[in-house]
Amino acid sequence: MKKTRHTEAQIFKILEEQQKGKKVALICREHGISQGTFYRWRSKYGGMELNEMKRLKELEAENRRLKQMYADVSLEIAALKDVLSKKW
Repeated sequence: MKKTRHTEAQIFKILEEQQKGKKVALICREHGISQGTFYRWRSKYGGMELNEMKRLKELEAENRRLKQMYADVSLEIAALKDVLSKKW
């Protein structure tokens, strides 16, 4: 099954449709998403403005990148400690 990626603007428009009174089942059918996806988006992005959604995505990407950097450095330090602790 092909995984589609929706932009922040698309998610914002989809959530806005529900706030205007459209049924969730109809929205999901029109946009080809599951109700679980819709409710997950609503719990995560509910009440946010579009610029706040974009900023959240940027922060999540930066956090992911920093965690990867930390993991890489931790592995290097562990390897160096292992090499230095061996007796010649």
